[in-house]
Amino acid sequence: MSSSEHTSRRNRRFTRRVLMLGAGQLGLFGLLGWRLHQLQVLEAPKYTLLSEENRINMQLLAPPRGLIFDRFGKPVASNTASMRVFIVPELTKDIDDSLRRLGAIIDIPERVRARVLRLARRQTPYIPIVVGHNLSWEQFSQVNVFAPGLPGVQTDILSVRQYHDARDMAHIVGYVGAANKTEINEDPVTRLPGFRVGKSGVELGFESRLRGKAGVVKLEVDATGHAIRKLETVPSQPGRELVLTIDQEIQHQAMERLKDLRRASIVALDARTGEVLVMASTPSFDPNDIIDGLKMDQWATMTEARDDPLTNKAIRGQYPPGSTFKMVTALAGLESGEITPRTKFHCNGGYAYSKAYFRCWKRRGHRTVQVRKALKESCDVFFYNVAERVGIIRLSAMGRKLGLGQVYNFGMPLQKPGVMPTPGWKRAALGKPWYGGETIIAGIGQGFVLTTPLQLAVMTARIATGREIVPRIVRPATHEVVDEPKVLDIDPANLELVREGMWAVVNEGGGTARRARIPVAGVEMAGKTGTSQVNTASSGRKSSELEWEQRDHALFVGYAPADNPRYAVAAIIEHGGSGSRAAAPVVRDIMTALIERDPLARPAYVASDAVRKTAARKPRREEG
Repeated sequence: MSSSEHTSRRNRRFTRRVLMLGAGQLGLFGLLGWRLHQLQVLEAPKYTLLSEENRINMQLLAPPRGLIFDRFGKPVASNTASMRVFIVPELTKDIDDSLRRLGAIIDIPERVRARVLRLARRQTPYIPIVVGHNLSWEQFSQVNVFAPGLPGVQTDILSVRQYHDARDMAHIVGYVGAANKTEINEDPVTRLPGFRVGKSGVELGFESRLRGKAGVVKLEVDATGHAIRKLETVPSQPGRELVLTIDQEIQHQAMERLKDLRRASIVALDARTGEVLVMASTPSFDPNDIIDGLKMDQWATMTEARDDPLTNKAIRGQYPPGSTFKMVTALAGLESGEITPRTKFHCNGGYAYSKAYFRCWKRRGHRTVQVRKALKESCDVFFYNVAERVGIIRLSAMGRKLGLGQVYNFGMPLQKPGVMPTPGWKRAALGKPWYGGETIIAGIGQGFVLTTPLQLAVMTARIATGREIVPRIVRPATHEVVDEPKVLDIDPANLELVREGMWAVVNEGGGTARRARIPVAGVEMAGKTGTSQVNTASSGRKSSELEWEQRDHALFVGYAPADNPRYAVAAIIEHGGSGSRAAAPVVRDIMTALIERDPLARPAYVASDAVRKTAARKPRREEG
């Protein structure tokens, strides 16, 4: 091969290499250009947003919880300010160093430091962790002054719930506590440290109205997370106020009346509308003690207390209604046609059914009785006869028609439904058949029949007015229209006969509740005593001879004025013995207070801005 050919071939190889290198460079720059176009044009909105997120810090603003008042404007639940300091792990490179610097300004106990570090490792880094609360104004100011040298440290002023007349109102208002996992997933604002949600009472039942709507503040921050300037603030919307139907003054009197009783409850309603004026349950508790959280041993002490102070017995206590159920039995018999106002049964002190013998409370018997006398003297034998004729299906149906055996959707959660038994219910609940003897004792409110004090108050109001009264615990807003309760599908003549019997119980000689007469001139109460057996040991023995847990429950229901019903009241004294001795005087005293104070004659409260501000300024832990 000549030198010229060798040179020509070498030049061709060089040219190919140059072209390949050039093509590679062109491809590389083309790829780089395409990527730049993708980043700067096609995906510009995405990276602009990420850049903005690095520059802008979004923080939720917790809304103040709605205030709660009684029917006359007395604050029941308000808010007070608590200054606090917290740390956001995401905004500090060295959380130990930030805590050390902060510790030079405020005292940080070692247990608090350990808790903060533990939470910083476990939870999402952008969630704030409270380091200190209830700071003094001097501490709060110093932290804010030195904030530029405290990476990740921030301050705010938290709205803290405060309950007034706390023990009197605890079971009605309930309390607030930290959100659980389900609640946190429903609303991001619940993740904020110190944010509280309703856990019981109207705090839980009206949570959506009381919570309000979170606000947002946009802050421009530097690379260390320190705020440079505030860009925008969307203020939070406070929760709506609630005006309860409760008259706090009479609620207090009811709690005072029950305070020496071990376990008891009383409910008073507006007999015409169902508004709850009193709902007292003892023993009670102070919800202010729960707001900041209790230690495990403290909470265990409360939940395991023998007399269960956390339970609202007015809606969760289930008791055999005893003789207060006899109005149900009488109306079931009258409405079914199995008896008439003239039907007579002879009481010789007991009633034989199959191989069983059911005694009357009066061993000598009541002789010949009709409906009115049977109610007045509470003759068991009369109602044994009626129950056998009517049967358990119709008996239970009348109970439900009068408001028993059901839960009411009126903002008081965690109610118990009681039991209006039927053969189907027993098969489903116990897997056993129904026996005829169980119908007999159901006729006097024993056996499987269970009711709550609230249900008994509703039953009393329905009998008194002849209308389908449903309880309410919150006053309607001024623009809300409340429908008048429907007329009960019960013959008015039969209702009137039962009312006559209830009037005779209190106001005639031989009635079982003469001691329940109201000491107000011109006003009479109609009512019915009840004594429900909870232990066979109480048969034929005096209460004083028995252990407290073996004694019968004492019950009384009543309405007044008898000729124009305005108030309906029901009381249950657990293991109180005789209804006429233990429960009737309690209802008499509360009914007297209602008649004399007459809360229904006064206009209900409408909150004003001035009162809201006054309520918010009241000192924490105040108890009226």
